[in-house]
Amino acid sequence: MSTTNPSTPDPDQSALYCTNCGGQCHYAPTRHALECLSCGEKFDLSQPDDNRAAEEFPHDPDAPQADPPVLNTSDTHQCRNCGGEVIFTGPALSEACPYCNGPMVLHSGDAGYATMALIPFRIDKKHAQKQAAAWVASRTAAPTNLSAHVGRADLAGLYAPFWTFDSQEAVQYWAKYTTGSGDNRRTHSTTGRMNITFDDMLMPASPHVTPLIRDGILHEFDPYDLKPYRAGYLSGFAAERHHQSVAQGLVANMPDKNLLIRNKIKRKINKRGVHAIRYNTDTTGIHYRRILLPVWMLHYQYSGKAYKVVVSGIDGRTFGERPFSTLKMLAYSSALTAAALVFGLMWGAAGLL
Repeated sequence: MSTTNPSTPDPDQSALYCTNCGGQCHYAPTRHALECLSCGEKFDLSQPDDNRAAEEFPHDPDAPQADPPVLNTSDTHQCRNCGGEVIFTGPALSEACPYCNGPMVLHSGDAGYATMALIPFRIDKKHAQKQAAAWVASRTAAPTNLSAHVGRADLAGLYAPFWTFDSQEAVQYWAKYTTGSGDNRRTHSTTGRMNITFDDMLMPASPHVTPLIRDGILHEFDPYDLKPYRAGYLSGFAAERHHQSVAQGLVANMPDKNLLIRNKIKRKINKRGVHAIRYNTDTTGIHYRRILLPVWMLHYQYSGKAYKVVVSGIDGRTFGERPFSTLKMLAYSSALTAAALVFGLMWGAAGLL
């Protein structure tokens, strides 16, 4: 069985039906293939050109936009709570919002951008649940009954939209640093030039993709795990479309890039008290990818407050939000205070000997 490479995440549903029995198929992460829900037949999605998925595309800021948005003709689900918009491909397991677990309503398709590549799910739902449970169980000062709450939680698989950006930066900088202290404290000025290469900077292509998702579990993804976009990989999962142009993605990426440039300038100066940094940069060699990355998101409630745990659909790396037990925090604080007191008494007694 093969699928075409459509220009949008609006798959031909007929390509997701079993050619053996006509049953509907979903993507099975542990089998790395489409699997028929009726007869269990497996269909490999790999093709000879899979190695091309890691290719990057050049961007000229002064040239006309080369990839205009295209209309998505399928229905989109929009969350009434957070505003997130996703599509569900094939036999979706849930139609609650993957981002916040809020209620979703259907509305007609809108314009979005073509997905270039994705990394398919490798971790299935059962494994993700175990990872989330283990993460919660290992938290210090967690409420005793927290694991029970997590065990009843909703878990959703989502392909989240991201950019990768490359660029070459020719930086000229000016900064100040201090030496000495007290009456000997002096402020010095310095300037210099440096070249910086950014490779595969990962940037969320949606305001709903939080640092918890990117920085917590996906920051070390391998671009050579990318596969060309095929609808079959999305079957059984939710996916958010890309709605940013390349120019908009670059603007959204600027705060991260500026922070990294400033940190590299500080390391270049290699002095204490570096401050008042100013710089100009000439950016060239911009390349990008518009990709989807797999995430399991577990939503749970504790004492009326919503929390989430996210699990990488690639390698199971887990990170999340959790409540603290007030009693356990007081107990730990008391124990630390007592230990410090005992240590102080012992130190004092040793000094008298």
